Amino acid sequence: MVKTIAAFGEVMMRLEVPGHQLLPQANQLQYSFSGTGVNITGSLHCLGYPTRLITTLPKNSLGDAAIAYLRKLGIVTDSIARAGKYLGMYFLENGFGARSSRVTYSNRLESSFNTAETAIYPFDELAKNIQLLHVCGISLAMNERVRAQLKQLAGLVKQQGGQVVFDCNYRPSLWGENGYQTARPHYQELLELADIVMMNEKDALFTLGYTSSHTSRENQLEELIPQIAEKYQIPIIAGTHRDVHEDETNSIRGFLYQEDSFYYADQQRFAVLDRIGAGDAFTTGIIHGVLQKQAPAHIISFAVASCMLAHTITGDTSLASEQDILQAITNKRQDVIR
Repeated sequence: MVKTIAAFGEVMMRLEVPGHQLLPQANQLQYSFSGTGVNITGSLHCLGYPTRLITTLPKNSLGDAAIAYLRKLGIVTDSIARAGKYLGMYFLENGFGARSSRVTYSNRLESSFNTAETAIYPFDELAKNIQLLHVCGISLAMNERVRAQLKQLAGLVKQQGGQVVFDCNYRPSLWGENGYQTARPHYQELLELADIVMMNEKDALFTLGYTSSHTSRENQLEELIPQIAEKYQIPIIAGTHRDVHEDETNSIRGFLYQEDSFYYADQQRFAVLDRIGAGDAFTTGIIHGVLQKQAPAHIISFAVASCMLAHTITGDTSLASEQDILQAITNKRQDVIR
């Protein structure tokens, strides 16, 4: 088995209401498959990397459809276990004007991934062939068994000399009451293992319980991120700040902290076609830059451009090529490319 980039996480069915209708108005839905791991491995395949997903899908036609979709994205599926009957779903209602987009989750706790027994995964064998593993706080929030599986796999990958990428991805609705306190020890364990972390000052303040003497986001960031990097010996920490404007455009500014220095990309402002999954495209850009041993300033510019382009692509997984992203960095708009 060739060394690959892998992700551990849930595959979900995305059920999108056509156009800008509300669920009560619609009489049809368009489905695709998603999940942080899907988005990361699918996008990295577009950048030329061999990728695989480690998950469990139902042993029925629903699971078959998900695997067919993943293969279309170029993701290797031979590490996917088959068990159970259910797939987590989310319903997407696209916003318009003053009305925000809305995501409604369904059936997650009973999904095949979230009920899979640990014995179904050959973690020892898988870890030997993983160059880089991506895990995130969404999987960490599911239940104790999934948390233990995630930590076990990440630990084995580290033992085998691989790298671990941890995206904090804190979701209040998944952790419930007293969520920050519940999540904190699990986040701390993952930070001990991580080589690359996706986070910003909000994760430091709320999830990790740090305090800051500053009130502005940038000052808080520059005070807290170095403390976390030093405490947990994390070589690279990256993240974004987003602003939503009244004309429905968004702005993204990205940062990267490496070797005691901050690197910032110029703020990018853009129209939004599809918001879901854009943060995963940013992570993809960081991973690509690190694996290619690029300069930090280029890595963060590439990641922000990758994130920006993801907002222009329908669906959760960005399919932008390296050439597309490099062109976006220059801010050069072209007419029809013939």
